[in-house]
Amino acid sequence: MVRLWATPGGDLLHTLKEHQRRVLTVAFSPDGAILASGSGDDAVCLWRVADGTLLRTLKGWGGQSVTFSPDGEVLAAGARDGKVRLWRVADGDLLCTLKGHTKSVRSVAFSPDGRVLASGSWDGTVHLWQVADGSLLRILKEDVYEVNSVAFSPDGTVLAYATPGSAVRLWGVVP
Repeated sequence: MVRLWATPGGDLLHTLKEHQRRVLTVAFSPDGAILASGSGDDAVCLWRVADGTLLRTLKGWGGQSVTFSPDGEVLAAGARDGKVRLWRVADGDLLCTLKGHTKSVRSVAFSPDGRVLASGSWDGTVHLWQVADGSLLRILKEDVYEVNSVAFSPDGTVLAYATPGSAVRLWGVVP
């Protein structure tokens, strides 16, 4: 389940129950109106934050990691099957499936301008994708066996990714 708490104050606002397995990831839309949650049940749920209403469930598409585009129009989700799926938030339509990882995608992040998506996988790679057409721009690979988290710098010129063993790697990204 997912719980929403008010800050400051700590009042419980909503308890969101839909997932059949443990929740692995949550993300707010940029305007704070929608919460996405992903679970080990391979479902992604979209919730209205104001009243806790379930807007839609995207089943069978993975819920290892979720993130909204900076404009809030697209939701990206990494899956156990090594794929990343992009959905239109307004209606839940699947826009495209990004294929290339060979293991679970554990983290996804949009560049600040929303044009590039980074995905980090347990296959030890970070893929950079062109959001507009779903094309693969680049694969970042070092001698690591898994990538747990990816994040862009606020100006979009540096990509950080975390690996086991307390390592954080920084890559320069061409805007």
